[in-house]
Amino acid sequence: MLLQSVKSFPTNTPCQKSSPALRIFLASPLILFAFLAFSLQACRGMTPPEQAEALPPQQMLRNIGAMHPSIEPSEKVAATASPVIVIGFLGGRVKKSNLIHREVQLAMHIRQNHPVGVYAQVFQNSHGAKAFQQILHLLDTNHDGALSVAEKQHARIILYGHSWGASETVTMAHQLQDDKIPVLLTILVDRVSKIREGDPRIPANVAQAVNFYQLNGLLHGRPTIRAADPARTQILGNYQLNYENTHVSCDKYPWYARLFMGPHIEIENDPRVWNQVESLISAKLPPQKITTTAALTSPSE
Repeated sequence: MLLQSVKSFPTNTPCQKSSPALRIFLASPLILFAFLAFSLQACRGMTPPEQAEALPPQQMLRNIGAMHPSIEPSEKVAATASPVIVIGFLGGRVKKSNLIHREVQLAMHIRQNHPVGVYAQVFQNSHGAKAFQQILHLLDTNHDGALSVAEKQHARIILYGHSWGASETVTMAHQLQDDKIPVLLTILVDRVSKIREGDPRIPANVAQAVNFYQLNGLLHGRPTIRAADPARTQILGNYQLNYENTHVSCDKYPWYARLFMGPHIEIENDPRVWNQVESLISAKLPPQKITTTAALTSPSE
């Protein structure tokens, strides 16, 4: 329809300098076509060799496992200790019941492998207040309605998220810092900052942080995370994923997400990323109480 409208302009009118608005109108079909062509190439699916490609953190994960072994409190502490708390935040307006998202699958997998001593749950990024109250409830081991200094110091909290969920992850870390509650690890996947999210730096109460991002799409995350206090927070790395020639299948995602946010949802569904996210988290958890070799899989697998 837009192309037909352009052709309908009369050709015998005097030549005049076109206005900026008219130039944008005339160019809009070409812009739209280029955008659609760029977007539709994504999500064609990775081949098995492409899935097997390792990211730089693979060796790093082995080193972290050696430096920071699984947490197993003493018998005296275990009787009253709060669980290791793993909180994930979803991007956009995704609900925590949406099983196509890796954040949800990861929480389910952690609960399966660690039925004792670990609390793993996902929240919508708009439900940060609920997540915060749940954390306080879990840390309140004597159930007196107030956190003691000891209860705060014994906190073992891991936060992760994608897109706006990654932004909420940093916001939650800042909120916990305000209450003098430490965080073991924050994991950000293609972080897109929400409006009025406050200080984008990783706060000093976080021991370690890592960032996975991509720059292929019109919507993409921050390429670099920085610590508010480098002496107290270790940045494990900023790792870029490239989806220009390698694409991840996102068949179960809505058509508009595949069309307008191709690479941004590819990184959310990339098994290379989320298997490493799980490895980073598992290095902080108590030994598994059950044996399983199941890996995170997409619904189509």
